[in-house]
Amino acid sequence: MYQLSDFIDSYRPLALAAAVFLLGFLFFLFLYEKRKKHIQKIRSMNTCQKLCALHALSEPLGFVWLPSQNIMTSTRDAWQREFGYRALYDQTAIHFHMVLDCEPVYFNYRGRTWLIEFWKGQYGICTGGEIGVYRADTLLSPSQYPRTLFQSVPDQELLHISMELLDQGRPLFSVEGVHWWLTGFAVGLYRPKENLSMRIAITFPDTQMLQSFIDSLLSMGYESTLRVRALTASFLFDVPHIAPTGHLYKCQTRWMLWQNRLCCHLYRFATRPFLCTPDRLLYVASFLPSGVQRLLRLQKNKGQKYPKGRRCR
Repeated sequence: MYQLSDFIDSYRPLALAAAVFLLGFLFFLFLYEKRKKHIQKIRSMNTCQKLCALHALSEPLGFVWLPSQNIMTSTRDAWQREFGYRALYDQTAIHFHMVLDCEPVYFNYRGRTWLIEFWKGQYGICTGGEIGVYRADTLLSPSQYPRTLFQSVPDQELLHISMELLDQGRPLFSVEGVHWWLTGFAVGLYRPKENLSMRIAITFPDTQMLQSFIDSLLSMGYESTLRVRALTASFLFDVPHIAPTGHLYKCQTRWMLWQNRLCCHLYRFATRPFLCTPDRLLYVASFLPSGVQRLLRLQKNKGQKYPKGRRCR
């Protein structure tokens, strides 16, 4: 005789599938409503509110949004200033999805060895460039360069720096200022480092420092693009003269670039309700866990206040 238990057993897989489908549908509905809510919230904000919200999120990370260039750039008092620079940072950068061309320029000035380094390439989902100014506590021999921790220069020794990042000769953005670490990052843009070049200009405090830097630059092969006017040296950073080689590095580079390109596509797809970068970034930030958002707000409150003109009423 057909038992009730047999009837239940026969429909158990169907009931389980229906329960899974129902849970999946409810989860999708929850995400849809949450996504819709965040989209409406961002669209209801005016430009000043968006910039203030983006500033509150980026400042604890050491960056600020630059509307005129549509990029993120580093602040002068960024927390990264405390860590200085050592060659190990460049050697391990690729493991953090930073596929870069880098060019360290070492020179001696007033009893210290200085380092001015340039970077350009793909930083995860960002295309960008950097110029850093550092110094050691004493004079170093070339064999000591890779092992030395160079400190970021103090405020009284900051240099006026400008850079323009080019994509196959076409300008992407430009930024300048009195800085120790001048940066620019275009979010959601993928460009291989080979396509990028950087026009750089650095103004030095005196002819002695200028000449020492120029001598080092010329020894590296920059004579064709170097131009000097008063205390300012300008040149083009294109193909690095000091670059890692080997089949393993090339394989790592291709693998990381593939991942970065995929992440760029995913970022643009996930934020497709919006077209401008501030809206996209705020949309992504709205999905951060509440604990992360609170941590960022706490870090922000410990730092400086908004620059003039930033605060919204």
